[in-house]
Amino acid sequence: MASCKDEFNGAKPLSPFSIRFTKEERQQLEYMAQGTSLGEYIRSCIFNENSVIRRTKGRFPVKDEQALSQLLGMLGQSRIPNNINQLAKAANTGSLPVNPDTEKQLHEAYQAVLWMRRQLIQALGLKAR
Repeated sequence: MASCKDEFNGAKPLSPFSIRFTKEERQQLEYMAQGTSLGEYIRSCIFNENSVIRRTKGRFPVKDEQALSQLLGMLGQSRIPNNINQLAKAANTGSLPVNPDTEKQLHEAYQAVLWMRRQLIQALGLKAR
């Protein structure tokens, strides 16, 4: 925060100003801000209605809600975390049999994870690396 000094506050920087909202007011404010930080949105409303509002990082609108819901449904039905943990335990103890069937299942799991990654990237409207 900028250190503003004037005849009223002497050598001290200005302190932040806080305001309380009801739950409904806060929800409405967040909706109106459309992904912008609340502080920036409020400042733009008060001081300059024509200013460009910068969006904060990390608040991406979902581009394809159907693809995202499909992916989340698959993740909810899967036992991927448990299976990966079991594979890691078996690999660490040396009891993981390496045969064509095991290789096929690992390859299928790998392809499923890649598909989920692509679906998630597409649903969020991001570009794959």
